[in-house]
Amino acid sequence: MATLRLLLAKPWIWSFIGALLVWLATIAFTGGYGGGGMITAALSLAVFTVIVGVGQMFVITLGPGNVDLSLPANIGLASAVAMKVMDGNDQMIAVGLLAALACGMAIGAANYLLIWALRIPPIIATLSASFIIQSIDISYGRGLQIKPPPGFASFTNWQILGIPVLAILTVLFTIGAAIALQRMIYGRSVLAIGQNIRAAWLAGVNVGRIRFLTYSLSGTLGGLDGALLAGYFRGANVDIGNEYLLASIAVVVIGGTSVAGGKANVPGVWGAALFLVLLLTMLNTFGVSAGVRLLLTGLIIVGVITAAGGQKALR
Repeated sequence: MATLRLLLAKPWIWSFIGALLVWLATIAFTGGYGGGGMITAALSLAVFTVIVGVGQMFVITLGPGNVDLSLPANIGLASAVAMKVMDGNDQMIAVGLLAALACGMAIGAANYLLIWALRIPPIIATLSASFIIQSIDISYGRGLQIKPPPGFASFTNWQILGIPVLAILTVLFTIGAAIALQRMIYGRSVLAIGQNIRAAWLAGVNVGRIRFLTYSLSGTLGGLDGALLAGYFRGANVDIGNEYLLASIAVVVIGGTSVAGGKANVPGVWGAALFLVLLLTMLNTFGVSAGVRLLLTGLIIVGVITAAGGQKALR
């Protein structure tokens, strides 16, 4: 009983409970049909939210006001860059991935330089940058008909015993992110800045460098996401990253990371991503209209966050 109470006190557990309940509700509605396939599909789609969610988590952990709103435009541009560099050639896969990563990193670095040089809030800087990036993407990638190399497309859809390989690799990546956050100087510096930026500076943390690295990391993960999405959906698209703005923020909040900064939760990002994907699947299965889907999604997200918050208050 004590172990159960201890587990329920963890904020990230509620996102997994929410995902499980949504999955069970859908299975009950379909009479048990397609349960395994639903999990496989959820893992496949959750991967893309988890990747950008981890980057967003590090940014939000820096403290109040820190957020990366340029991710959708970043993803769209990186998808076009990756496809154009790969040009349907399997031998150019590595070069295309590096190009997408470099594109994302440059965007992330530019975001922080805007924040630092102009002394404007991150939310304004990254939102302004997104419009510039989107304009570049429209002129560069609009109407791009290049398909991903066959090997790359196969890799993004490859499964082992019903488990997507991308999901396995992303789990390993998130384990590394958790270790970096708790055990490495960089991760501890991010947490320290989020808890008290002045105290972190007085303790010798190079605040500017850590913030620069964090925004660059978020941008790089956005670039990676763009390349992988282009492979998974068989092509680049200007709007391919649109849904990941709110999704990347939602999984961070639902997953137990504090929007006030200084406290991050990597496992919760996975739970929240699965919850959101399965929730959408459930509402589509029930035949709910788009308007009602948005309303119910908002209410359920508020309910999960409130449940997690209530448990944290009891600790």
